[in-house]
Amino acid sequence: MFDMVKQWFWYDWIMLILRLIICISLIFTMFEVQEQLTLPLWGAVFWEIIAFSVPWLILLLNFRYYLVAEMIFSGGICLYLSFLFPEAYLVFLMPAFMIAANSAQNSYRWSGPITILVIPILINVVSIQSNPWLTIAHTGLVYAIGFSFHLLIVNHRQNEIIRDQNTVLEQYLSQIERVTLLEERSRLSKDLHDTVGHSYTSIIMGLETLRPELSTKLGEDKLNSLLHLARRNMDEVRGYVHQMDSPQDRLPLVQSLKQLIDEFQANSKVNVRFRALGDECSLPKQTEMTFYRCLQESLTNAVRHGHATEIVVTLQFEQRQTRLEVQDNGQGAENLQEGFGLTAMKERAFNLQGQISVYSELGEGTVVTCTLPRQMELPDQVIRLLLVDDQPFIRESLRILLEGQRDLQVVGLAEDGGQAVAMCEQEQPQVVLMDLDMPNMDGISATKMIKHKWPDIRVLILTTFQDKEKAIEVLRSGADGYLLKSMEPRELAETIRLVHRGGSIIAKDMSKLFEELDMPQMETETQSAETKSMDPYGLTSREIEILELVAKGFRYKTIASRLYLSDGTVRNYASTVYLKLGVRNREEAVQKAVEAGLLKRT
Repeated sequence: MFDMVKQWFWYDWIMLILRLIICISLIFTMFEVQEQLTLPLWGAVFWEIIAFSVPWLILLLNFRYYLVAEMIFSGGICLYLSFLFPEAYLVFLMPAFMIAANSAQNSYRWSGPITILVIPILINVVSIQSNPWLTIAHTGLVYAIGFSFHLLIVNHRQNEIIRDQNTVLEQYLSQIERVTLLEERSRLSKDLHDTVGHSYTSIIMGLETLRPELSTKLGEDKLNSLLHLARRNMDEVRGYVHQMDSPQDRLPLVQSLKQLIDEFQANSKVNVRFRALGDECSLPKQTEMTFYRCLQESLTNAVRHGHATEIVVTLQFEQRQTRLEVQDNGQGAENLQEGFGLTAMKERAFNLQGQISVYSELGEGTVVTCTLPRQMELPDQVIRLLLVDDQPFIRESLRILLEGQRDLQVVGLAEDGGQAVAMCEQEQPQVVLMDLDMPNMDGISATKMIKHKWPDIRVLILTTFQDKEKAIEVLRSGADGYLLKSMEPRELAETIRLVHRGGSIIAKDMSKLFEELDMPQMETETQSAETKSMDPYGLTSREIEILELVAKGFRYKTIASRLYLSDGTVRNYASTVYLKLGVRNREEAVQKAVEAGLLKRT
């Protein structure tokens, strides 16, 4: 109740003060005429206290019940006093005003006739007044004034809501403008890095290959001059790329989120508490941007749709993953409709092998959880790579870029699929970066052969163009990922580490392929059809495998070690299973899977 009182406006206090004044004045009047009362004085005073307090308490919970209570208690004592004193009908004028002022929605259709006609007629019957129309006229005039006051209240509340919404929208628009600018800078820096930088790398490698063919001193000097010019220009391009990073872009994640929260609190009347748990670590730019946008969208939705007044934001740094949780005390919803913002949040997390989950109950607020796996380097373990591409410049460029990572080692270079298969047998790489269009044997055929002979070797397709049909074919042939060569080298290195740990990934621009594919483990069309007919929830074979281990009581870390996956990947699979089944925890998931026939009863 105290929380409700804290949210009162000026008109709520006016109503309470008027009610209190009428109650006190009526009690003093009863003391003055106590000899003429048919009831004991204490009974009449107790009745008035009930008429003051009970309807007011009910009003805090439900306005319809308040109207009935006000008519019964206030109208009842007014009838009693009018029976003794005909002029006491004036006592009902203030309750009539309050009834009109609190007749929200369409309740005035029945509260008006009862207040203006029924109760005044009863008063005239018990008091035997000569002019009943005077009572009706007075009550009707007071009811009209009260209803005008009600319209004033409604208008004030609507204006407050509009002002709050405008404040939130202005703050949201300013954030959108800033984030859009950051993303545009990031896009331009990537374009410069991936196009101009890649071209300069190819030119430098090509010029280096000409060095043995130059025999004269003049030719060698010209070559050195060209190499010096290319390297200097490439350094300038790198300088431009780094200069495009704004100060906001260079802020650590925790500081960036705190700044967002401070700005949000300054522009909205909402208390936001923030806490960071665990050891803060450096995260990729794309991961930080996803957390930033997730928090931005969650704060805005909590105020705009949930009308929250308290929000708690928790950022948890774990060993295998990072989790952002936004919990509010808003209205919540039984059937939450996913809008553009929530869909965009889920797509961002999905592209990073992460998960967005939203829990909302009517009257209990909303909890938004964004979980992203940690892309960590493994300093004690070196990943052996095989690069397969028919263009020597591309092979050399990739070798130079990837060998700059301390945990990546290029053990071989192949110019077609046939050489790739032979070098897999000879070098036993752990990850193969495979091009698609190559002479002699293309990437699809080579991938099928490699996965057939060495299932443990991870194959990552790295191609130039977006070809969905080829992507579907190569992923069904057993490839563990499909990427475009235009991606940033640091993201490529992180993706190689992710695929090496057992994950599967696809290029951001082609993420819609997941609607057509059953990742991360491809099945034949017959198996997919059988699984679909048996599984109405659309679980993949990997998800069912993890669900079976969860049903046996294994912890996520144990499941990860059994399936050679990371702990974060297993958690993401489990979260996806819970979402598909529509449950909240592992016990409900196991029970529902048993009922659906997906698991055997134990």
